[in-house]
Amino acid sequence: MSIQIDKEKCIGCRKCGDICPGSLIRIDAEKKAYIRYPQDCWGCTSCIKECPVYAIRFYLGADIGGMGSTVHTEKQGDILRWIVQRYDGARIETEINQKESNKY
Repeated sequence: MSIQIDKEKCIGCRKCGDICPGSLIRIDAEKKAYIRYPQDCWGCTSCIKECPVYAIRFYLGADIGGMGSTVHTEKQGDILRWIVQRYDGARIETEINQKESNKY
């Protein structure tokens, strides 16, 4: 499992690196984020939820049934939208109201 960082979208805010529990995300000389050891990514998805410009995608490999699909998040107010871009071009979205997500 690993992430993909779109350097075109990255604004160098460092939020992803600050939140990464494995300290795997670094900033290069161009002030853009990159993952230092992709094979060591834990797949926690903390970085994709922190990125304010949606520059990070989580790669869903064949080992977990994703067959090359990616997932990223987009936030609008209290709504966190998880978006899966399938390998065949299909797009699947799941919306979660963050204020309601921990209610029992």
